[in-house]
Amino acid sequence: MADVSDIELVEAKARWQAERAGRPIPVTVRYDGKSGLIVVDFENGAAFMVPARALEGLADATEGELAEVELLGETGLHWETLDVDYTIAGLMSGIFGSRHFMDAQRRGGLSRSPAKAEASRRNGSKGGRPRKIDQ
Repeated sequence: MADVSDIELVEAKARWQAERAGRPIPVTVRYDGKSGLIVVDFENGAAFMVPARALEGLADATEGELAEVELLGETGLHWETLDVDYTIAGLMSGIFGSRHFMDAQRRGGLSRSPAKAEASRRNGSKGGRPRKIDQ
């Protein structure tokens, strides 16, 4: 393994500082049991919320287990008891689990069951979705 020179170390630190300055820095994370949301608060006053039970590995967690969420450095969330980790950037991009999990979630909404077809027909016979009234 090659040694890192002092110049390379200084350059690497400068790149990290530049990258860090370009993104919001999380300062706290918590589980809000009343709303069922994981809430990440950022240094700039912004917040990001995601439904806890929509995340792979958290659907069957207890309220206590969900509340054990902690920041993993400045980039991730971690649940020690559940052995579950997520990147904040991934969550903000809508990545709530593995590719297989996400594909299954997407397919679930696209399903064409006989019950779904019948409900659609019943709704259509009533005139369909109510129109929005301009106010």
